[in-house]
Amino acid sequence: MAGSPKLDRIDINILSTLQEQGDITNVNLAEAVGLSPSPCLQRVKRLEKAGYIQNYRAVLNLKKLAEHVIVFTEITLADHRRKDFIKFETEIRQHDNVVECHLLSGGYDYLLKFVARGVSQYQEIMENLLDRDLGIDKYFSYIVIKPVVEKHSVPVQDLVERD
Repeated sequence: MAGSPKLDRIDINILSTLQEQGDITNVNLAEAVGLSPSPCLQRVKRLEKAGYIQNYRAVLNLKKLAEHVIVFTEITLADHRRKDFIKFETEIRQHDNVVECHLLSGGYDYLLKFVARGVSQYQEIMENLLDRDLGIDKYFSYIVIKPVVEKHSVPVQDLVERD
């Protein structure tokens, strides 16, 4: 990343710890990464300012919160002009039930992840999207039976190139 500070081992440890424990106190974070609290806080602020840390959030237990269904949906657009992609993406960002949307290469254009109260709500959402004339040619839905692996963190050490 141009203009971003180079990450050292301690920065990487800070990022790894924060993604696993976003509510960790600065004192405990400093202890976990081998720093005193003041320099640790300075590093966290520097990482935030540089954009390495986008935000902090709570991960909710949806099973405890409410009955719901997770649906992955493959979407293929009828046309593949830039304006078609922009129109679709602009609209899909407005839907709260769409928790992920990825533009892909391959057999279809987008992979979406929906969270809905049930299959009937998901179908209403899809019908609404089709009625909005967003250029959807076809879609295929895959209802999740049970999540097998759900990680809310990435292997920072493996992704970051270190000298």
